[in-house]
Order: sequence, then structure tokens, then C-alpha cells
Amino acid sequence: MDTIVALATPSGAGAIGVIRLSGANALKLSDKFFHGKKLSEQKSHTVHFGTVRDVHGRIIDEVLCTVFVAPHSYTKENVVEISCHGSAYIQQEIIALALQNGARPAERGEFTLRAFLNGKMDLSQAEAVADLIASTNATNHDLAMRQMRGGFTQQIKKLRDQLLHFSAMIELELDFGEEDVTFANRDDLKHLLLTIQKVVQNLLQSFALGNVIKNGITTVIAGRPNAGKSTLLNALLNEERAIVSEIPGTTRDTIEEILNINGVSFRLIDTAGIREATDIIETIGVKRTFEKIRDAALVLYVADAGELSLNDIEDDLKNLETHQSGLKKIVVFNQMDKIAPAYKDFYIMSAKIKLENYETLLFISGKNTTHVQLLKKILYEKTIGNQLNNDEVIVTNVRHAHALQQADKNLSDALIGLQIGKTSDLIALDIRHTLHNLAVITGEISNDDVLGHIFSSFCIGK
Repeated sequence: MDTIVALATPSGAGAIGVIRLSGANALKLSDKFFHGKKLSEQKSHTVHFGTVRDVHGRIIDEVLCTVFVAPHSYTKENVVEISCHGSAYIQQEIIALALQNGARPAERGEFTLRAFLNGKMDLSQAEAVADLIASTNATNHDLAMRQMRGGFTQQIKKLRDQLLHFSAMIELELDFGEEDVTFANRDDLKHLLLTIQKVVQNLLQSFALGNVIKNGITTVIAGRPNAGKSTLLNALLNEERAIVSEIPGTTRDTIEEILNINGVSFRLIDTAGIREATDIIETIGVKRTFEKIRDAALVLYVADAGELSLNDIEDDLKNLETHQSGLKKIVVFNQMDKIAPAYKDFYIMSAKIKLENYETLLFISGKNTTHVQLLKKILYEKTIGNQLNNDEVIVTNVRHAHALQQADKNLSDALIGLQIGKTSDLIALDIRHTLHNLAVITGEISNDDVLGHIFSSFCIGK
């Protein structure tokens, strides 16, 4: 392959910049403009000080060059990383010298693409690199690291290896079709297919969790006007993000902010109050509220404990259910500071009896931030709980989930085939399809369109 070059650090001024070259000629090519030790004669994983000079001998910069000799590099090719000062002019000049001496500009994700093509990592690991770069919290980082280090790959490979043996036995039967011989024990095959299907389905179930963790857990704050929704948003964020007013209907549009709880991002959406709108702008706001509720993973229903009756609250909760069946809800009785202390215990007991079908009730004061920390704890427990307290593989990639769905269907077809006595060639076909869809995940089977789509999401220098 030809030698590629790109800036591996963010563009713009900074303390340092790193320019990366990869290819068989990366070391010899760099020797043409790097003045110091000959890089092509140095050992792998060594760093060398020198200057970069143009064709006229003019010093562009003093730099450090890190040498990685194939196959001991990110791409399994010869790699040079030039650490220079972070001037955009200096970076452009060094890249221009590399281009003049035979390199070409790298395309998006091309370094990682080469790592995949050269067998340094499989496709699911390469995708995890992009997830790692994009991670914005500890949980996203941990999941990406787990996948990049091959946890998902190992599980898929184990499934394929188990199935390949029986696949070979059934294929062998086809060669002796006229002699009616059986090499693959059907009971053992059924047991294996059921075992693999259970693992595949568990991975699919993990995608529901992995997807929301990767993209943030959409949490809608809903309720009637002046229930204290914006006050609660501000209390959760610990900043004055939303305008708070005694005038009902202050929030006309949605306000979105990110709240990090134990390394998980919650996308908090403060919405317009649910009521009969008084003007067209508020009508649009209420419409958007219900649109957000339909897409939410969780709703914080906020009620003004001092103003709204328990019957009204129950009606609101039933109304929310009509927009998303089975919606996860936390019922927040806000402004408990308005209720007389002598009546407070009776009110809480009455609410728990009246709304016993709603598993999560919380009594708080957003204004005084009473129980706001408890609410954060409940948010995490209701959505994540103990699901991350182990080393199990969690699927976060839509492409992987689609391939697993197809594999699950193939396995079901094979099991039905065994049950109704399908011929060996038809069962073998279903098993081949299963193997194919599992191989799609790791990139053992791929096409240029899929690779182009995946790596186009990377930055240029990665």
C-alpha cells in the first residue's frame, strides 16, 4: 500500500501537533525531510529528536519523531509520528513536505481501516475505536474499551466455532446423500442451536441498554404548568438553566441538557406544561411535549403537591400511558414545602394508596433541593441498576444488533427444520446463513459499501 499522511491531533493552534504517516515507505520517506538519525535504520518504538527542513534547507521546526516498525504498529505497517509545535502553519508545511516526497493524504478512518485490513483488529473492534473517541462519559468509555479489547469478538468467535463443527458434519452428509448416512447427531445439534440462540438473544436484549447508554437516556420532565418542572431541572443540574416564573406556561418549547450520573448521560428534556393551550405557540409546545414523551426512555412526571388533587394526578398518568404504553415513570410530588407539616405524613400515605400501581413515587422540594440527590439515585437505578456491575458483553452498535437479529431468525428456522424433519441441505442452508450473519459482525464477511460507511465516520487522522 502507498504511504498516507494526516494530522492526528485536532486542527488549530496548540502546544503540540502530531502528524502521522503509515505505509511501507513511511520511514524512508520521512528521512528525506527529517534531519537527525536515519529513521529507516532505527528500532521500533524509539523516539528521535531532529529538525524538519524543506528542499532549500530551511528549518521548519524542531520535532520528535516516534518510529514504529511493521508489524509492531497501529496499522501493522511502518509508522512515523512527528510531534511538532502546534502552529497550523508548521503542521501544513510538514504535511506538504510528506506529500512532495510521495505520500498522499489519508482518507477518513484510513489508518484504522488499514489496521482492520492488515488483521490488527476485526471490524467490531475497529468500530469500538470510533466509539472510544466519541465517548463523553465513563460508562461509554468502559463499554468501548471492553469491545475494543475483543470481549464481543471472542464471544462471537466462540459461537461460530461451535457451529462450524456441526456445519461441516451436515455438509459431509450431503456428499453421501444417496447412502442415507448421518454424521451430525440431531439431538446434539438441537441442543447446540438452542444454546447459541440463547446467547444471541441475550446479546440482543443487551442492545436496549447499550443503545441508550451510547446515545444518552432520554428523560422527559412533564407535568402541568407551574408544577415546578423548570425548578426541578435547575436543581438536578445545579445551575439556573431554565427560566422560573410564577406565571403558568413560561416554558413554551423544550429545553435539553445533559446530566451525568455515575458515568451515564441522561438527556433531560424540560417540556411545556400539559394543559389546554391558550395560544398557538403554547399549542405547538404542548404538541412537542407529547412527541418527546413518545420517544422517551423515562418520564419524570412532576405534580404540584400543594395544588393538584390525587385524582387529577392519576388522570394525568393515565393520559401519559396513552402516548406510550408501558412507559417508565417516576412520579415526583414537588413543592412539598407548601404542605403543612402536620398534614404531610397523611398526604404521603394517601398518595401511596391512591397511586399504588405506580411503583416509583418521590416527594421532594425542587426549590429547597430536598431529596434531589435521592431522585438522581432513583434515575440511575430505574434505568441502569446492576446491569453494568459485571463483565458481560453489552451490544451498543445498531449494525451488530441487526446482524444478531438475522442470526436469531436463521437459528429459529434451523430449529423448526429439525422439528419437522427438513432435509439436511435445507438445515445446512439455515446454518450457513447463521454463520454468515455472525461473520458480518467481525468483518470476516464484508463489502466495500459497509466498510466505506463505517470508516467515513472516523476523523481523518484515525
